[in-house]
This record gives sequence, structure tokens and C-alpha cells, in this order.
Amino acid sequence: MARLKIGGTWAGVLEEVDLQAWTLATLRDLVAARSNSPSSDSINLICAGKILKDDAVPPQTLAQLGVKNNAKILATRTSTPQQGHSFLAQEERSSRLARIRAAANAMADRHADGALPVEDFNIEVEDQSGQKVRLGSETDQRAVMMGLMLHAKGKRLIRQGNYKDALEVLSMGEESFSLCDPKVIELIDNVPILQIDMVWCYFMIRDIRWLSDAGKRLEMAREGIERAHGKDSFRLRLLQVGRYPELALHLRLELLEGVVAYHIGQLEKSKKTLASARTKFIQLQVPDEALSLVMSMGFVERDAKRALRMNNQDVGGAIDFLAEEKAKKLQKREEDIRRRNEIKEQKQYGMTPLKKAVDLERLKELVSIGFDKELAAEALRRNENDTQKALDDLTNPETNSALQVNIESRKRKRQKQARDSEIRNVVQMGFERSRVVAAFEAGGSLEEVLQRLTAQPGTDPTQPQENSASASHGGASSSAPLPDNVDSDIAMNEVEDPSITEQRDVEMEDELSADIAKADALADYDIEVNVEGEAITEYLSLVESAGSCGKTAPSQ
Repeated sequence: MARLKIGGTWAGVLEEVDLQAWTLATLRDLVAARSNSPSSDSINLICAGKILKDDAVPPQTLAQLGVKNNAKILATRTSTPQQGHSFLAQEERSSRLARIRAAANAMADRHADGALPVEDFNIEVEDQSGQKVRLGSETDQRAVMMGLMLHAKGKRLIRQGNYKDALEVLSMGEESFSLCDPKVIELIDNVPILQIDMVWCYFMIRDIRWLSDAGKRLEMAREGIERAHGKDSFRLRLLQVGRYPELALHLRLELLEGVVAYHIGQLEKSKKTLASARTKFIQLQVPDEALSLVMSMGFVERDAKRALRMNNQDVGGAIDFLAEEKAKKLQKREEDIRRRNEIKEQKQYGMTPLKKAVDLERLKELVSIGFDKELAAEALRRNENDTQKALDDLTNPETNSALQVNIESRKRKRQKQARDSEIRNVVQMGFERSRVVAAFEAGGSLEEVLQRLTAQPGTDPTQPQENSASASHGGASSSAPLPDNVDSDIAMNEVEDPSITEQRDVEMEDELSADIAKADALADYDIEVNVEGEAITEYLSLVESAGSCGKTAPSQ
């Protein structure tokens, strides 16, 4: 019998090894077992600098492979292709979740403090009536924004059936909300709805290990909803003018409460809660006749069903609801266009020393008393939107003159940036830089410049062409106003913080902003309850079966 020294994945000494009888597979199985490896196929054995391999039929013995008494063998573990793929998939998933968190954090930071947005939109918190609200301090506002963005992303993942990732993202959202002052968010229902969504993910993953956590979350969710909606949803009913948008949400809550009660052996509570959920499920079933009537008014099936569910199957109420929703969408679209134009205007004025945008409401006040708009904007920008200080600068001849000099300087800078950018673009087309510069110095539009450059060799690019617009109009001044799109691009270059631009994850931020843009005030209540209906039937059957047999419910 021989003795082998093993190192690496498992370190130790194997006594009484029969080198004449043991094969490589025998040794590999033993090392795999000692090192708790899932499979012996993942073990490589190296002896005397060579990986031991045995492809012979029948298999060779260790002696035939050259293994001797007291040989030192190194054992290494390798990933199977499937394990390697799983590892890469996990790495990719972790990276994506980290990107979601980072993008939500970056967007909340940029939009919570009144800074000039990098994008052409603002993220703002609204109530269910569409009114802008500010919740608490800047820190609270940032926490709420981040929580709402992550909740919206989590709901999208739920709709896609990706419950594990949704649970991770919802946990991030819960963490964000926890950073906010509890008094600030106790009268909104976003946090309890997020709790319900997390338990829904537990249920769809079918992992009972989260049972105790699920029960606590559902208790907090019910308390939070009652606090936000009022007793018997009285406050919500007033806000929604008698409508019942929350019915599907309560159905899901009661289903989950019934499931938890069943699994901890509280069969009577489970039966009662599930029966209540079934009653709500029946209420939410849309009659074909009512659906047909609403759709005959020109509404699509999904919107018609939503309206009927939220109006207790009342056709008249559903049609009124849809008309109101259509009007709100039009108003929202107009508001978005107005806000984009405002942001474009703000970018033209630049940022304050603390990187904030010029306050347009205060600008309107100064313009209304007779000051030039551009001059008033510069005064506000220099004075951090302090109206009184801006007024002092505007009424002081010396500072007023300095403001005008600054405005002209910035205009010249923008014009130079625009021209330099155009020169770079044209040079990239393959033209010699000196010819491009000469062509631009001759004046005229970009089209005229390109006409000069593409003229026959030997043509002087500084001379205007006979049929060009510059010839017929006496030439163009180099200080002619810039096109709107060029000016806005320059303004962006002027106001963006390069460090922020480099760190942005534009792809992920676009995903998050799209999730927000598609949501509306009632999106949290708009739940298709088909899966819930099947689950209610399944668990009522389990409760009846357990009760008739006099058994306690299983915990796993």
C-alpha cells in the first residue's frame, strides 16, 4: 500500500492507497468528497507537473499513470461550463442591480435640490390630483424621489415576471424611504404599497422561508394604508370623488394575509380573509355587456376594464372617468412641453455659483416691473436667485453695466464655441483645416461654407459664390444670431458639470425615467387580478382540506 500527500482544494494524507488497483476516477472521487465539491468532474489532479488524465479503455491504474509512493499531488477545482455560465449570469445581475441603484441615486441628487437639470425634464413629486408637492427637507425630497424611482422599476420587473430582481430593487426602494422623516411620508400610501409588492414577490417565488418577514410586512402595510387612506378609505373616497380604485390592492393584501395565516396554521383566520378576498375578486369581474358599452364609446379594452373596476362596474362613472383621464393626459402633455421650454430657457441663462437654475418665477417678477429679461436673468444668476440683491444690481449703474458686459462676453463665447464646433465637424469630413477656417471667415451659412469647400480646386474659398445667398444679400456677418438648436447645445456645454456627465449611466437613467413617465397617479391600484383569483381558489381548497382532516397546515 502506498501513501499520497494531497494539497490544494483539500490538504491531507491518504494512507493505504493501492496504486495497482486504484484508478484516477477513484482518487478524484475521494478528493471531491473530502473537499465537499459538488462533482468529481470539477477536480483536477496534478502530479510531477502534469495534469493526470486517463482516456484509456479500460482505465489505467495510478501506477500505470506514473503515481508513486509518497507522491505529492495538487488538487484544483475548476468550474464546469454550466457553473461558469451561472457565475457570469450572477455577476451580470449584480452589476445591473448596482447600476439601477447608482442611476436612481444620481437622478435623485440632481433633481431634488433645484439644480439645473442635465436632461430636458425635471423629476418632481406630485399628489394624486397632479399637484406638485415638496415633502420635508431637501434630504427627505431626495429620499422620496429615489424610493419612487426604485419602486417604479420594481413594478416593471414584476410585470415582466422577474420577481427575484424585483425584490432586490424594491428592497433598495424601501431603504431609500427609510432615510426620510417618518412624519413626512406617513400620509402617503407609497410605502405600504411597496411592502405589499415585496410580499407578492415572496409569494410568486414560492419561498416559505420569508414567511415571518411577510407577516410583519403585511401588518405594516395594512396600518400604513389605513393611516394614508383613512378609516374605511374615507379620505381616499373624498379624493377620488366616490370611486373605488383601491379594491384590487385590498384584494391582493387579503390574499397574502390569508396565505400567511394558512402556512402558520391559523386556518380560521385564513379562511375568513380568503373569503373576503374572493368577494372582492367577484366585484372586480367586468361584465361583458358593460365592457361592450364602454368600448363602443371608442375606448380600448384595457382602459375600459380599468375604468369599470375603479367605478364599481358603473358604466356612466367609467365613461366620465375615462374622459377625465384623457383631459388630464392632454394637460400633462402641455405641462411637459411648457416645462421643457422653461428648462431650455434656463440653460441659456447658465447656472448660479451654487449650480442652481435661474428661478423663472422671480425672473417674471423683475421683467414685470420693466427690466430687460436677459439682464434680469443675469442679475438673479449672479445673486443665487435673491430678488432683492438682483434688484440692487439692476438699479446700480455700475453693476448694471457689469451685467451687460458679462452677457456680451457670454454671447461671444457661445458664438466662438459654436463656430469651433462647426469647424471641427467640417474638418472631420476630410477637408484641410486651414481651408475650412478660411471658408468660415468669409461668413455665410454652413451650407455656403460647404459649397466653397467643394468648389473646383484652385477656387478661392474666401470668395462668395455668385449664386449664393451671401452674394445676393451682401454677405453674412460672423456675429449673426445662431440657430436655436446650436444655441441650446452651447448652453448645455456651458452649464453641464463635466465630471457629472462622465459619470452618468445614460442607458439606465433613460430606463428609470421611462418607467416614471409611463406611470400615473392610479398605476399602483391598476392590478390585473387573474393570478390572484387562481391563488384564492387554490388556498381556500387547501384550507378546507386541512380543516376536514383536522390537521394543522404545513410550514413548508
